[in-house]
Order: sequence, then structure tokens, then C-alpha cells
Amino acid sequence: MLNASQLRDMVENQYFANVDNKFLESVMVCFAPESTLTIQTDNLTHIGSTEIRRMFDEFFQAYRKIWHGEFKPVIDVDRQIVATQFIATRDTFDGEHQRASNCNFFHFKNGKFDTVTIYMSDENPLR
Repeated sequence: MLNASQLRDMVENQYFANVDNKFLESVMVCFAPESTLTIQTDNLTHIGSTEIRRMFDEFFQAYRKIWHGEFKPVIDVDRQIVATQFIATRDTFDGEHQRASNCNFFHFKNGKFDTVTIYMSDENPLR
């Protein structure tokens, strides 16, 4: 079981920081092999590491720069859940700047993400 500091570190430093740096292998280490990632606001679920890997690979290729920050986490150690509200920005290769206010729910099992549920305030870039 992860403690509060470890749960927060996993979300902010091991997951989001690696997403921002487009480090696909480091991002995938956060997920259990049979995990799911759901974009609730788009009614779309990616099931298993193969689908999640493909989704992130395409996401990383679609944007010049990705950034997540201003995290406001709520951590439930007993249930191994982290909910965090944050700002996400993306810069396209043609100069468009996109900004969203999102909320993610991370459910852990054996120290890895078992389910991730995402609520986005803008269009879903995670297809």
C-alpha cells in the first residue's frame, strides 16, 4: 500500500511529468497491464496497456508541447485513490495554444494505476 506522499508522487512526478516530457515508457510504468483509462466527458475507454500505449503515442506526436500543473489533489490512502484538479495546456505544431481545466481520478492496485478516469473541460485529445 502506498502512503499519501507516494500516491501524490506517482500522479504528479511519475505520471504527469513524464507525460509532459513525452517519455512513453516511463508513463506506461505507471499502469497495470490490464488497467483502463476512461475519458468520461467523451464516453471513451482505452482498455489494457496496448490501447493506452497507442493512445499516448499518438497524443505525444500530435503536440509540440504538453504541460500539466497547478495540481489540487485529494488523497485517500485507505482506498488508494487520488483525485486531482489541474490545468492542462497543449501547443500544436502550427502554433495553436490550448488550455483546459481537468480533473482526474486515479485508482491504484498494487502500486500501479488500475483505473484512471478523466474529466476534460475541452475537446478530447486522447483518442
